[in-house]
Amino acid sequence: MADTLTPDTPLTEHRFPCDTCGSDLRYAPDAGKLVCDHCGNTEPIEGTGFRFQPIAELDLHKGLQADLAADQMEETRVTTCPNCAAQVEFEAGKHATECPFCATPVVVDTGTHRHIKPRAVLPFALTEEIARDAMKDWLGALWFAPNGLQEYARKGRRMQGIYVPYWTYDADTKSSYTGQRGTVYYVTRTVMRDGKRVQQQVQKVRWRPASGRVARFFDDVLVLASQSLPKKYTDALEPWDLSALEPYAPEYLAGFRAEAYAVSLEDGFKEARAHMDRVIERDVKFDIGGDRQRVHSIDTSLSGLTFKHILLPVWLAAYKYRGKTYRFVVNGRTGRVQGERPYSAIKITIAVILGAIAAGIIGYLAAQQ
Repeated sequence: MADTLTPDTPLTEHRFPCDTCGSDLRYAPDAGKLVCDHCGNTEPIEGTGFRFQPIAELDLHKGLQADLAADQMEETRVTTCPNCAAQVEFEAGKHATECPFCATPVVVDTGTHRHIKPRAVLPFALTEEIARDAMKDWLGALWFAPNGLQEYARKGRRMQGIYVPYWTYDADTKSSYTGQRGTVYYVTRTVMRDGKRVQQQVQKVRWRPASGRVARFFDDVLVLASQSLPKKYTDALEPWDLSALEPYAPEYLAGFRAEAYAVSLEDGFKEARAHMDRVIERDVKFDIGGDRQRVHSIDTSLSGLTFKHILLPVWLAAYKYRGKTYRFVVNGRTGRVQGERPYSAIKITIAVILGAIAAGIIGYLAAQQ
């Protein structure tokens, strides 16, 4: 799948002027509407919450062969952060900004990036204020976190609302397998223990050949398409309520940023396929039954392969403290917080000293008694 420039694909620019005063509207998570910060005018997003049919999937084979229709592609201005490799998207007319993922200053040219258009979006449901409070509570509960970092986080800049790119994959699978079913049984043996003969139960396993077929339909296998955030943090933000996905509308992005995908459709499917294989192996072991299972071979056929590119909401804070960047992410729907755990060497040293003193006092009192 190529992400290249073509003269037939126009640069996608989205601006939503207020009908009352002409200022830019932004999407307000608490209202679920477009709101004008200047005059307070609100405008609904057409079709919000009224989906009469499921969000259509795209054919995976066509996507891998770069054979998608022109209306499934778009061009945006994107640059790669030199520090964390984030694919940062820029608004029209803006040529310099700070990377929201690591707080590194980024200066860009006027180049554009052609990629698969998002098919669906999960809109923000939490405001920046609620997300910031969740981050403060999370930081406050961390033992040995530097006081300076906690204070800087409380008084620092606003959090960035980022739509993070994901792929979802669907597949109908049918698998035939061969293996063995193990049945546990026990035999009694006489052994010598402390000079006496005693009876001992010894576990054995009786193996018999097993074969069969299993089938499973995989719906929306989720794969992170970003490389700018540690996967362990984004995975820990799950679960995502994908049933609340809305058909993609640029209005949801008004006032927010969107990261372009850095994981290709092909590489994303490799990860999704690995997940499917693990689930299928679990299904095979369940189908074999018995007390133990051995799987010799699994032959899987896949059909109905489809995909879609979706955007999920994350509130992000990137703070540079004493030369190191700390990143905190908040699920824009549930408020779940994850981040890099900082440690204060001074706090740890004090805790060790106090622990040693307490141990010494306890030892002294015990000796006196």
